[in-house]
Amino acid sequence: MKVDLEKDYPNIANAIEEKDLDELRYFVIADENYVDIDDEEVDVFEPENYNYLVYVTERLGNALGEEGLRELIAKLYEVKEFENFLDSELDLYGVKSELSDEEVAKKVLALSEEILGAKA
Repeated sequence: MKVDLEKDYPNIANAIEEKDLDELRYFVIADENYVDIDDEEVDVFEPENYNYLVYVTERLGNALGEEGLRELIAKLYEVKEFENFLDSELDLYGVKSELSDEEVAKKVLALSEEILGAKA
């Protein structure tokens, strides 16, 4: 999915060095979670409880910093469209939502933009 970083997310654009990035996946990846029948390990993110796995890329994580990532997690717990939310690591989350993967990723990006705007 294409994004206009300068127009829609100016605080993120100012916080990163690469200005020509125009894909959502360069910042946030939201993938559908599914049962891997070949995997014998118990998954922290059971698909029935978390239908998306969300990863904040290193690029966005560096822009936010550790404090910003912690603030992002706190804000994500409050998102009403997320029925369930679990942070496994600072940059890896499980989400249960009726939103599409693109909408979930955009929600994370919008909150990141808000956090970076407050730092400016």
